[in-house]
Amino acid sequence: MTVEEVTVQELKELLDNDEPVYLLDVRERFEKDLVDIGGDLIPLGQLGSRISEIESNKEKPVIIYCRSGARSAEACRMLLAEGFQNVRNLKGGVLKWADDIDPSLPKY
Repeated sequence: MTVEEVTVQELKELLDNDEPVYLLDVRERFEKDLVDIGGDLIPLGQLGSRISEIESNKEKPVIIYCRSGARSAEACRMLLAEGFQNVRNLKGGVLKWADDIDPSLPKY
């Protein structure tokens, strides 16, 4: 199953233009406390049992992120298997966001 990706620049444009996207962070709480670029937090290990919480966003483009892009790619595959159609992985995760969009953010 191929996972589509979105760049940090593309995500910034979507957010700046108030496009109707659902942003999902699949990192752990302590990671979101360190660096938060928005969206709802459902750690990857809990996603399978909490998919019902995001069902209402099934029709929106869903962009999933983590620290580097690996966990979020796995989360994308999970949502695609659950019938979500428009799911994309944030390429490079918050590390890339810190590099290219907001260098003031800490890297961990």
